[in-house]
Formats: sequence, structure tokens, C-alpha cells
Amino acid sequence: MRRLLLATALVLMVAPVPASAQLPPGKWWRRPETVHQLGLSDDQQSRLDNIFRTSATELIDLRADTEKLSIAIRGELDQEQINRENLRRLAGRLSDAQGRLFERELMMLVDMRGVLNDEQWRQLRADLDHPRPHHGRPPQ
Repeated sequence: MRRLLLATALVLMVAPVPASAQLPPGKWWRRPETVHQLGLSDDQQSRLDNIFRTSATELIDLRADTEKLSIAIRGELDQEQINRENLRRLAGRLSDAQGRLFERELMMLVDMRGVLNDEQWRQLRADLDHPRPHHGRPPQ
């Protein structure tokens, strides 16, 4: 019983790193300093906007699915009588939902990567590997 509780707690705490974590937060392609540094064209910015818009609703739904399942698992753990089979089923559904979320985020990243040329991608990756302070400005 104790192992099941520990495993479930770990499932809730450890989620796959979202692909979006590989990119700067927010609409990074609209930040003037990023546009200038990468030399993004108006067409590239529009294409990135379209990718973001196309992905946003689905990502919201997928994140909501994972959150709902996490809440359901916490609710099951709060019961006086632990239903192992129900927890196992919920854990499987949560794992599947996290996988779908990761895959969708990854495909958005792939689509965005396809808009950038090789040099722009290398520059963006270099900036992410060596972040500069924002001087008190929050990301867009």
C-alpha cells in the first residue's frame, strides 16, 4: 500500500518536460529584441503566430485533461479505503494524457523550428543555453 502511495505521488510530481520548455516563454517571436537578433521576417512572425494559434486550444484542453486526472488521483488517495485498481486505471489515463500533451507540444516545436532557417535556430538555441537577464522586464 505504501509503495502505491509513493508511486502515485511521484506520478503527480514528475511529469515529462514539455517541449515548450525548449523555447522561450510567451510569444518570443514578437519581442523586438528577438526579432532583431534573429532577423525574423514579417512572414516568419505571421507563420509562427498561426502555429501558436492552431496549437493553443488543443494544448489548453490537453493540459486540462492532465490536471483533471491529477485531481481525481488526489481524490482517490484521500479516501479511507484505497481502491488500487481505480488508482491504477487513473494513473494509466494520466500517463496517456501526459504523453499526448508532450507529443502535441513537441509537434508545435517542430512546426516552429520549420519556420526558422538553420542560422536562426542555432542563434535561438545558443540564447536559450546562455540566457541573458531581462533587466526586470517580464517575458511577453
